[in-house]
Amino acid sequence: MGPGGAALDVARVRGLFPGLSDGMVHVDGPGGALVPESVLRAVSQAMRVPIANRGGVFPSSARAEQLVGGARSAVADLVGGTPRGVVLGPNMTSLTYAMARTLAKTWRPGDEVVVSRLDHDANIRPWIQLAQELGLLVKWAEVDIESGELPEWQYDELLTDRTRLVAVTMASNAIGTRPDIRAIADRAHAVGALVYVDGAHAAPHGLIDLTATGADLLALSAYKWCGPHVGAVVADPALLETLAPDKLAPAPDRVPDRFETGTPPFELYAGVAAAVDHLAALSPDATGTRRERLQTSMAAVVRYEGALFDRLDRALRSMRHVQVLGSPQYRTPTVSFTVSRMTPRAVARELSRRTICAWDGDHYARELFDALGVNEQGGAVRLGIMHYNTVEEVDHIIDSVAALA
Repeated sequence: MGPGGAALDVARVRGLFPGLSDGMVHVDGPGGALVPESVLRAVSQAMRVPIANRGGVFPSSARAEQLVGGARSAVADLVGGTPRGVVLGPNMTSLTYAMARTLAKTWRPGDEVVVSRLDHDANIRPWIQLAQELGLLVKWAEVDIESGELPEWQYDELLTDRTRLVAVTMASNAIGTRPDIRAIADRAHAVGALVYVDGAHAAPHGLIDLTATGADLLALSAYKWCGPHVGAVVADPALLETLAPDKLAPAPDRVPDRFETGTPPFELYAGVAAAVDHLAALSPDATGTRRERLQTSMAAVVRYEGALFDRLDRALRSMRHVQVLGSPQYRTPTVSFTVSRMTPRAVARELSRRTICAWDGDHYARELFDALGVNEQGGAVRLGIMHYNTVEEVDHIIDSVAALA
């Protein structure tokens, strides 16, 4: 049993990750999670048998079809979508650029998009660059500097009948803030706008219900939740049917295939399905369908990670030489902080010397860190708890940061 009474046996969980054998404390999960043996094995096994391209009448082509279908079904189960609504691609950023170009085909000069200072740049820059090309108006949803919250009421003033899209994150990859996505989506839908949600950082830390969020398009990155480097955008197939992406003439025109350019990495798709299966099996109490097992396991993950993070967060905030950025009410187990008289890079280097993997910089949340005023000093140090971290590791981190005073 893990902290908080969660049905999570962390010793068993840690045994699933060969990467933990290096002796380091891996709290760099927001930049990419460690990969369990089951995912490594799935990718390797997929490459040990013949795989052709899809559409053939022979077994190796059928295997490719199965791998694609398996990945779509797994991602759909992870977020409560449908396989026909799962678009697969190389990463969240590339898919967002492609989706932006596709969505904008019906937009006109003077139309508006709303982005937020809270977001990773992958859900900001594609829309801003597109707006510059097409003569669109960009509006900004601002972050409360003290709390790190993204108040939903401000969208009442930002949205108009010319708003075509609202881009917003489900959770900040830098400070963990979880905005009220549904409240924002309801406001956007009231003026006829679409909502593009970055779910990459939220997905490892709690079960997503696509319908409940109100998101029209949900972008994900499998490597954030112990999978390979594959991205996905999940939407209602009926919405995808209305969109016409650029594609090669011989390529399939059906949804979702018409959004996927080039030959895919079939072996990595095996890893995507295995990563979702890994999450679904984290709790020994998990039974039923994969979606039902995910509900049980991810609830255990939330409790376990939450207990570890509360311990870490309280300790960091009690240190006079540490400034923690933001204090959002609802958050993922992610924290960014600065240390007096030390650059973030110097802090990260010292933590590495003490066997702790911690990122420093702006974490691609440049707009947020500009607003918080920390980019001039090199950004901040970021720590992120995952389901394979332990109380002992958290205490080691606390002791190590305390020693920097």
